[in-house]
Amino acid sequence: MAFIKNHLFKFSAKYLSKITVLIALLPLPVKAATFLVTERAAFESNDQINWSSLGSTFTPLPNSFSATSQGGLGLRVNIPSTNNPLITQPFVFQTSDNPGGIRTNFANGDYILFAGIDVRAFGPNPPLPTNGNPGPVTISFDQPVFGAGTQIVVDDVFGFDTFVSAFDSTNNLLGTFSAPGTSSLLLDNSAVFLGVRSDIANISRLVFSTSAQQYGVAINQVSIIAVPEANPTLAILILGTSSVILRLRQRA
Repeated sequence: MAFIKNHLFKFSAKYLSKITVLIALLPLPVKAATFLVTERAAFESNDQINWSSLGSTFTPLPNSFSATSQGGLGLRVNIPSTNNPLITQPFVFQTSDNPGGIRTNFANGDYILFAGIDVRAFGPNPPLPTNGNPGPVTISFDQPVFGAGTQIVVDDVFGFDTFVSAFDSTNNLLGTFSAPGTSSLLLDNSAVFLGVRSDIANISRLVFSTSAQQYGVAINQVSIIAVPEANPTLAILILGTSSVILRLRQRA
């Protein structure tokens, strides 16, 4: 019996490094579920992109541009241009209750990415409701993520439907979701949140749109569930396996 135990421990020690590598390479159990979250507080993100990072407010942006999240994740934003020559380029503004500030139903102080609006909105007699760029707003990530989401509003439209579609790196549709949205001037953070989560990091692109095909769409900061740099559970498993084998060998 001692002979068998001794050979077993020698075998375990000999192949310890290979066992460790095998554990590291084995995929964890996969659930290919993709689902909608409509509350930012319940989204549990670990990264975000705040549009204040794009520079000064009201500076015209190209319809396609790159940005970087606070955690260093690269992403690309695309907003199709319209056929209306009066519609501005996309730009960023900040919601505010100060005199002359822009009031929305995002939170006071939020930086908003706005797809574009009829230039006559800045004149003395703006048309109401005012036409704008309806999007959609597409956000593509340099590295697939577990999830991402933002709040969304349509300018000058009280009620509308919002939509978000998620795609993987090979352009397979992971899911399309919708929720009713509203807009107002209350600065009460009531803008609907559309967040898509997955059990695996397979979300490479999100497309946000609304049912208001004539009016400007706006989103605030994007919450992201990025891939963590390390897997502590896996590290503990590897360390525990190594320790057990070494202790058994020492006892033998």
